[in-house]
Amino acid sequence: MRIDIVTLFPEMVEAVLNTSILGRAREKGLVMFRVVNLRDYATDKHRTTDDVPYGGGGGMVMKIEPIARALDALTAEADAHGEQKPRIILTDPRGRLFTQELARELAKENHLILICGHYEGVDDRVRQHLVTDVVSIGDYVLTGGELPALVIADALTRLQEGVLGDEEAPEKDSFAEPILEYPHYTRPVEFRGWRVPDILLCGHHAQIARWRRQQSLRLTRDLRPDLFNRLTLSAEDRKLLEEEITVPPKSRKHLPVSSKSLEETASQQERGKDTDGTRTRDHS
Repeated sequence: MRIDIVTLFPEMVEAVLNTSILGRAREKGLVMFRVVNLRDYATDKHRTTDDVPYGGGGGMVMKIEPIARALDALTAEADAHGEQKPRIILTDPRGRLFTQELARELAKENHLILICGHYEGVDDRVRQHLVTDVVSIGDYVLTGGELPALVIADALTRLQEGVLGDEEAPEKDSFAEPILEYPHYTRPVEFRGWRVPDILLCGHHAQIARWRRQQSLRLTRDLRPDLFNRLTLSAEDRKLLEEEITVPPKSRKHLPVSSKSLEETASQQERGKDTDGTRTRDHS
């Protein structure tokens, strides 16, 4: 997959693309990122990309000409290589809400171009005539479109084959189905009197899986009823919502009573790491 990001602040975007999962995916060639400086497509000596709005008002508006030139150059490259025309996305609060469902749809594309707005906004002829999609990451105001573009790039990268190590990892993430993820814990087993749930320490993997499903269901019901109402609950799900899951009696002897004993238990279990030593469920 190739993702081009057209921006006035390439250093800001590059810093994120070279870090963590995005950086590793880029280094391995699993996703190709190209950061395009919009000022390179301005024609005056000041490399102007904005102007005052027609009709008056505060702020500055991004000009259509530099954006059009950048898009012409990027799409011409694709045509020259016989590639399918890219989807061109403008990040804008008036757009379609970015969800995991939309992420899965966009992740199937070979080539995307993301345009980062800034200042008071973008000349609306860009939205009307030059882009294929308008996407919003939420109902709030940001300084520019760089953060939304990076959010989109991150979500799509995670869905590319080979990026997360564990091939099932994208489907285990929150919103792979409309349900929140279960709680996570790590060492120490107890901190300031706050103990990790015993069920996670007992070594009974089937019960742990049931507890995690139960927690996901309950959290979604209590915190995101809008998502919960979209779920199709199985008979087992309905049972889990009412049931109190406890540690099986035979597993109680495996419960650690201190941080040290937990460390000894953990050292004997598979740590779930990929070949380069990083956790396969890295969310950083």
